[in-house]
Amino acid sequence: MDKLGSRCPLPGYPRPSVFICLLILIASFLTYPMLKTLSLQLHSTVTGSYVSGTYSIVFVNCPNEQIARDIARAILDKKLAASVNILPKASSLYFWNGEIEEATQILLLIKTKTSKVHMLSSYIRPKTQRACCSQL
Repeated sequence: MDKLGSRCPLPGYPRPSVFICLLILIASFLTYPMLKTLSLQLHSTVTGSYVSGTYSIVFVNCPNEQIARDIARAILDKKLAASVNILPKASSLYFWNGEIEEATQILLLIKTKTSKVHMLSSYIRPKTQRACCSQL
């Protein structure tokens, strides 16, 4: 009887195996997004292949072609992107001081890893703000 009593849970408590399974199930649901992201990045790194969500295209407007070329070269020198396309004469319409304005700008299409978008944005933002303000 002692052996049987030691294996049975106390009344009112769930069996340990059910509790452990429930805990594992909850932990799996909570960590799934992180594990999925890590496994996709590992797969992409090991195989060198494209995995959805690992690469991004960033669009940046520049006031003229010289500034666009300077920014593109700097981005590539710092290895913040794999490629930059410069598309001339993009027509832009935007609100400025409550009025609709129209301007011709140069569009950069920057191809980079999604993991580098934040660094790229932090690097470009001050340069484009300075360039745009100097053109006003």
